[in-house]
Amino acid sequence: MKPPAVFQARNPATGATLEGEFRDASPGEIDAAARAAERAFDSYAALPASRRAEFLRAVAQKILGLGDRLLERAAAETALPLPRLESERARTVSQALLFADLIEEGSWAGARIDRAVPDRKPQPRPDIRRMLVPLGPVAVFGASNFPLAFSVAGGDTISALAAGCPVVVKAHPAHPGTSDLVASAVRAAARETGMAEGVFGIVHGTSPEVGITLVTHPAIRAVGFTGSLLAGRTLFDAAALRPEPIPVYAEMGSANPVFVLPGAIADRGSAIARGLAASVTLGAGQFCTNPGLVFVVDSPAASAFLEEAGNCLAATAPGTMVHAGIKAAYDREVGQVARLAGVSIAARASGPGAHPDTEAPAMLLLADARAWSAQPRLGEEIYGPATLAVRCASRPEMLELARSLHGHLTATIHGNEKDLAEWGDLVAILKKRAGRLVFNGFPTGVEVCPAMQHGGPYPATTDARSTSVGTAAIERFVRPVCYQDFPQAALPEELADANPRGIWRLVDGHLTRDPV
Repeated sequence: MKPPAVFQARNPATGATLEGEFRDASPGEIDAAARAAERAFDSYAALPASRRAEFLRAVAQKILGLGDRLLERAAAETALPLPRLESERARTVSQALLFADLIEEGSWAGARIDRAVPDRKPQPRPDIRRMLVPLGPVAVFGASNFPLAFSVAGGDTISALAAGCPVVVKAHPAHPGTSDLVASAVRAAARETGMAEGVFGIVHGTSPEVGITLVTHPAIRAVGFTGSLLAGRTLFDAAALRPEPIPVYAEMGSANPVFVLPGAIADRGSAIARGLAASVTLGAGQFCTNPGLVFVVDSPAASAFLEEAGNCLAATAPGTMVHAGIKAAYDREVGQVARLAGVSIAARASGPGAHPDTEAPAMLLLADARAWSAQPRLGEEIYGPATLAVRCASRPEMLELARSLHGHLTATIHGNEKDLAEWGDLVAILKKRAGRLVFNGFPTGVEVCPAMQHGGPYPATTDARSTSVGTAAIERFVRPVCYQDFPQAALPEELADANPRGIWRLVDGHLTRDPV
């Protein structure tokens, strides 16, 4: 058996190797983490919601307690600026507190009660009660571009723990030191609040085999993933081929089309152009909601809009990407698209930057509807600070291109009241293609709130019915169980007549918090 790979983190802004050695987890170590999670499941799932909420709040406090050490390590491993990381830490902490409040309140469990009707003809109706219960241990894959909010204690981990599922995290190899620091905080919170041993585990690895071994382990009952289409689809396929398949909730990328309608261009084309460029280059374009496609109806005003957007992008300093592999993929993808027939580079930021292996120039690519229709590659994501503008000759042509889109996380419309009245069919089309529709804004920036939908039709995600942001994310890691004719003493609190938790329930078809 070959020895496990040993690796170290690198600072993408300087190329310097950072302290600390990490190694690929062995099959035995992955098995130990998954089995520990399996052993912890029954006791953890049976805890009162108040205990799990206490754990989540302790996680938030322990992360804050890491102080500047966490931010400094994350900055060194990702080259993300400290203000961005401070904001991301705040989001990570607020997610934990939000889910703690959610499970303590309790209505998320979806309790439904249909009481018995013993004298119903031709046959009696039994007493039937239904609620959501946790699935079991969950594997979570840390994302490269969000070392805190979508990583070790990010939304996938917190929503799974809130549901009552132990978690085994596969840390992202681009920020292993950050991952270990956050893992230490989660473990400390688990000890402090008396959680079962194995409720949280972490494994490292650069090899795809580490992830595949974790996903195919029989103790794992669901997977949360944020990353590339190739990696997400690989995990999804591996999970589907298990003797007992499990769900993989993979967010895999999106070009997030933006439609700038004629009235909006006439009213405020310059402001939209500047906002578009800022959104494209935010965080060096390393957001899954980066606006990578722009559609306009050709006109002199549209040409002026695209020229200004290009000028703004060309004036942007190269941004440092979180690791050299992402920059190499960006260069490769931009090159592939730029070489396609009918595609040109309309604007490009000048200067290679101090570290060309990791610094990416912003770019505006240009094509027309004919090139779009002939080249399916143009509809795919370019991960980084680039956007492709597509000129449409007419309204019908723009609508036809909208119908040809595959699934995306978001779709944006810029328009005025007249545009919205005349282009109502565009809204209907985009509703089928995206999970979040944005009007007169930009898709970067995903609010963590109960109403948020961060997911979309394939290939944006593997399950358009789910979200990885907001309180509805908990629904990925639960399943419904129905209790028929159970005695009161054997029912969960959520389904008992007395409703001791005072939660909202659907009783005989009516929402109420009253006892039955």
